[in-house]
Amino acid sequence: MKCPICKKEATWKDNPNRPFCSERCRTIDLGRWASEDYSVPSPLEDNEESVAQSET
Repeated sequence: MKCPICKKEATWKDNPNRPFCSERCRTIDLGRWASEDYSVPSPLEDNEESVAQSET
Protein backbone atom coordinates (compact mmCIF):
# COMPACT_ATOMS: atom_id res chain seq x y z
CA MET A 1 0.00 0.00 0.00
CA LYS A 2 1.25 3.50 -0.78
CA CYS A 3 1.27 6.35 1.72
CA PRO A 4 -1.45 8.87 0.81
CA ILE A 5 0.90 11.80 1.52
CA CYS A 6 4.32 10.94 0.04
CA LYS A 7 3.33 7.94 -2.12
CA LYS A 8 6.14 5.74 -0.72
CA GLU A 9 5.38 2.13 0.11
CA ALA A 10 3.89 1.89 3.59
CA THR A 11 3.91 -1.34 5.56
CA TRP A 12 0.58 -2.34 7.03
CA LYS A 13 1.56 -4.94 9.58
CA ASP A 14 2.95 -3.59 12.86
CA ASN A 15 2.80 0.01 11.59
CA PRO A 16 1.21 2.31 14.21
CA ASN A 17 0.99 5.10 11.61
CA ARG A 18 -0.92 3.19 8.96
CA PRO A 19 -2.07 4.02 6.34
CA PHE A 20 0.84 6.49 6.42
CA CYS A 21 4.48 5.45 6.13
CA SER A 22 5.66 7.56 9.07
CA GLU A 23 4.63 9.83 11.90
CA ARG A 24 5.73 12.79 9.74
CA CYS A 25 3.20 11.96 7.00
CA ARG A 26 0.49 11.31 9.60
CA THR A 27 1.16 14.75 11.12
CA ILE A 28 1.06 16.44 7.70
CA ASP A 29 -2.36 14.87 7.10
CA LEU A 30 -3.62 16.01 10.50
CA GLY A 31 -2.40 19.54 9.76
CA ARG A 32 -4.31 19.56 6.48
CA TRP A 33 -7.51 18.65 8.29
CA ALA A 34 -6.85 21.30 10.95
CA SER A 35 -6.26 24.02 8.35
CA GLU A 36 -9.44 22.93 6.52
CA ASP A 37 -7.61 21.87 3.36
CA TYR A 38 -9.85 18.78 3.57
CA SER A 39 -13.54 18.85 4.36
CA VAL A 40 -16.49 16.50 4.54
CA PRO A 41 -19.47 17.77 2.56
CA SER A 42 -22.71 18.32 4.43
CA PRO A 43 -25.81 16.46 3.26
CA LEU A 44 -27.95 18.26 0.70
CA GLU A 45 -31.30 19.56 1.88
CA ASP A 46 -34.44 17.98 0.54
CA ASN A 47 -35.89 20.34 -2.08
CA GLU A 48 -39.44 20.06 -0.71
CA GLU A 49 -38.31 21.03 2.79
CA SER A 50 -36.32 24.05 1.59
CA VAL A 51 -39.24 25.26 -0.56
CA ALA A 52 -41.67 24.88 2.35
CA GLN A 53 -39.35 26.82 4.67
CA SER A 54 -38.85 29.64 2.18
CA GLU A 55 -42.62 30.05 1.71
CA THR A 56 -43.26 30.64 5.42
